[in-house]
Amino acid sequence: MTRLKHHLLTAQERDQMLAIPTDRDSLVRLYTFEPSDLDIIGSRRRRRTQMGVAVQLALLRHPGTTLAQFVQDVGSTPSALVAFVADQLELSGSDLADYAAREQTMTDHARDLMTILGLRAPQRVDIPFMIEAAANAAWATDSGIVIVRAVMDALRHAKIALPSISTIERASIAGRARARRKTAQALTQGLTGDQVTALDRLFATTPEGSISQLASLKTIPVAVKPDHIKRILELLRQVRQIGIDPVVAKRIHIDRFHQYVREGRISPASMIERYTPSRRYATLVAFLIDAEERLTDSALDMADKLVGSIFTRARNTKARSFSATSKNVARLMRLFQATIDALAEAASDGRDPMETLDATVGWATLLKARSEVGAIARTADLDPLTAAAERYITLRKFAPDLLETLEFQAGRGGAKTLAAITLLRNLNRAGKRDLPGDAPMPFRKEWQKIVIDQDDKPNRRLWEIATLAHLRNKLRSGDVWIERSANYRRFDSYMLSREQAKPFIAELDLPLSANEWLDQRARELDKRLKKFAQSLKRDALQGVRFRDGHLQISPIRATTPPQAENLAQQLNALMPPIRITELLHEVAQATGFLSAFTNLRTGEACPNENALLAAILADATNLGLSRMAAASHGVTRDQLFWTHDAYVRDENYRKALAVLINSHHRLPFSRSWGDGSSSSSDGQFFRGAKRGASGGDVNARYGVDHGFSFYTHVSDQRAPYHVKVISAATHEAPYVLDGLTSHGTGLKISEHYTDTGGATDHVFALCALLGFRFCPRLRDFPDRRLASIAPASSYPSISPLLGKTIRTDIIREQWEDVLRLVGSIKAGHVAPSRMLRKLAAYERQNRLDVALQEIGKIERTLFMLDWLETPDLRQRCQAGLNNSEQRHVLTQAIHTFRQGRIIDRSHEAQQYRASGLNLVIAAIVYWNTVYLQTAVTHLRSTSAAVPEDLLAHTSPVGWEHIAFSGDFLWDKAAASAGRKTLNLSKQARAA
Repeated sequence: MTRLKHHLLTAQERDQMLAIPTDRDSLVRLYTFEPSDLDIIGSRRRRRTQMGVAVQLALLRHPGTTLAQFVQDVGSTPSALVAFVADQLELSGSDLADYAAREQTMTDHARDLMTILGLRAPQRVDIPFMIEAAANAAWATDSGIVIVRAVMDALRHAKIALPSISTIERASIAGRARARRKTAQALTQGLTGDQVTALDRLFATTPEGSISQLASLKTIPVAVKPDHIKRILELLRQVRQIGIDPVVAKRIHIDRFHQYVREGRISPASMIERYTPSRRYATLVAFLIDAEERLTDSALDMADKLVGSIFTRARNTKARSFSATSKNVARLMRLFQATIDALAEAASDGRDPMETLDATVGWATLLKARSEVGAIARTADLDPLTAAAERYITLRKFAPDLLETLEFQAGRGGAKTLAAITLLRNLNRAGKRDLPGDAPMPFRKEWQKIVIDQDDKPNRRLWEIATLAHLRNKLRSGDVWIERSANYRRFDSYMLSREQAKPFIAELDLPLSANEWLDQRARELDKRLKKFAQSLKRDALQGVRFRDGHLQISPIRATTPPQAENLAQQLNALMPPIRITELLHEVAQATGFLSAFTNLRTGEACPNENALLAAILADATNLGLSRMAAASHGVTRDQLFWTHDAYVRDENYRKALAVLINSHHRLPFSRSWGDGSSSSSDGQFFRGAKRGASGGDVNARYGVDHGFSFYTHVSDQRAPYHVKVISAATHEAPYVLDGLTSHGTGLKISEHYTDTGGATDHVFALCALLGFRFCPRLRDFPDRRLASIAPASSYPSISPLLGKTIRTDIIREQWEDVLRLVGSIKAGHVAPSRMLRKLAAYERQNRLDVALQEIGKIERTLFMLDWLETPDLRQRCQAGLNNSEQRHVLTQAIHTFRQGRIIDRSHEAQQYRASGLNLVIAAIVYWNTVYLQTAVTHLRSTSAAVPEDLLAHTSPVGWEHIAFSGDFLWDKAAASAGRKTLNLSKQARAA
């Protein structure tokens, strides 16, 4: 896995660059000879010469090198290609051995063939050309495989045969160095002397003398406290004082800029200080540009949570007040009922109402209850804004500093909001308490009435809280924004322009005209609704009945045959017992997934596989690095901390997971469970360290504990291909599409299943427009209304099932923006979850949001009709969701330390836990799949019946044979890595 001094690529990557396909279809596409080729080959008399010329001709076409050079680089002849060529020419592969022994003959033939093909041999004068090609590729990345591939493509385009792979690598290293120098110069160009001095001061210690100023800027508080907001704003002002213009980031490729940012984040100040001046200042410039965004977002995120918590507490206080008065309410209601009965009796008998009331209820009793009734009425009328005023002092601890430090902007309709912010800022500066009578009130009308007191003057405390709550909502939706922010920018800025989005829209084959799309959907929907109505009338739908205006849907029943359970038990009994350390080493050797963990600064793979695997397992098990070191043999604490710091990053976890998922997908036995075209997703709750602070959020579904949710996507082949940490209190639906659009694996997902929590009309809309079939299991299915484009009167027999008619006018009005949004998501320019959360944050419905919702109603209706008419779809969805449930159980078996609590404060560290866990599960799935195949082969060799249809009911997510705990013997595991034998003794005992 390690790189030599002048190598950009690992041994595995070198083989990949010159790899000859082994599958028949690829060989046919690349190496089928045409008549002109056969003439060239046939002009040679000897069989060995014909064979040699044919192989040389094939290699010059792909990958573009001579036979001698290929053998020198790879170390052997391409056996699959040789066999394919021999088969075409009706020759023998052994003929090539005699040919290869004649080096001069090979060289002469190669020269002749290059002339025929219009190629020329590589020369020393081509080195500058190769370096320039490498520099162009390295402008965006340090990835060795990307740079080397670019150089090879440039040589092919220039009709130059490939030189040795080592020559290409040396040119690529030189080109990468040139690109690094250029990008550093671009970032630092224009720095003033004062700015350079300020950058140098970042390495000095803080006034407290404990850490450097640079380290101080990296230490962003995460616990939600007013004092922490003030600290973040103080750091933000320090960054701004240096005066780095963020526009300099646009001088270089965005990926290269992000690389500088990551290096600035993870590298200690002492290391950056030792960089060459150009690299040092470039790293600091990129870090500071990013730091301003992160600090701004951190302050606003924390303020958002504090304002939200104030109103949550106000609502809870009101709820407790109602609960505390419940007995009194019941008593007073009985008193009220008795009063009404007395008055009604007096009216019917013609008696004096007051005398009757006094005699039956008692006037004194009523007067005594007067104050209680008034108190309860006031509690019922209490608006959360009024209750929130009791925590006004909390807002005052951070709000003035926040408003003073940040510059808010707004679009049309935001003038009142900005005016209110300006007024509040001026009042804070002047130290005034009283509001002018014409103070702007951008918040909702109910609050405007509450804010005005009995003297017709606005109450400062209530007005300020209402203004800050209103600002919070506007920031969430993007109606109010901060220019130098990542999470609180102008809504429109998250999307590509219409011109930029067009190529991606074309990929999706979406009509540019809303009328065209609506006409097609209207015909389809009308046809399906009429067919559905007829089927219901005939009771022709399996498991579905229409009675008294309501749908009755029979529950899905398990379909696993007993024979499948018996087969699964036999296979599980054969699985070799193994320790998790051995399993990880074996899978790493088989797949090479550890090569994805490269050093950010050097681009090299980790030389210490034991330490890297231990760091990954420490994340997965929630054990932590210190405890992992204490429980390990073969790695030290220092090695673990260094390895985790240098090699473990979120992007590396994603790349490693993609390697594992793709490797698993290529295993023939993985087809037993599916072809990788469908998947499911679900969230799993993990408790936080403690209440409040950074312990996460509360979701009543999981009790009173604070915590987080790991939202995971699992393919039909049982492999988890994407994971994201989200708030336990947030809706899961916005994150469904994140995994489908940005997983980075070779899976081609076309159908996706979720539970009700992942389903909204917006997700239906975006999934359909992006080419995914969305199939949620809806718990409230019978209560959901079908939608129609034609009037509901067109379908009289199912009218009770129909909701409002689709608003086609707003779809037409917003169609271009809908396409722009979809194109931006398809391009990977913006995460779907970000856009869906912003659309959901609008106080009044955004027109684009409404259009998506109407499109979603159409797609949801078509899905619901499919669900009702197709029992197989209901079974597939249930089976898909079971895959997620199986993973959850395995997760609980692995993620056990610290009682499974996530104690990490930063979102980045929490994501490491989730990613490490997902990677280990993917490794287990891969290993189990390999050995299940071996077990099946063994059973068939003993004449046991193993029908293919029963294999679909087995699973690679078992773990009974895997030891997760105890000492971690990494050296021993590395030494013993390799194929294990099946557990035949256990099978014999089971039999």
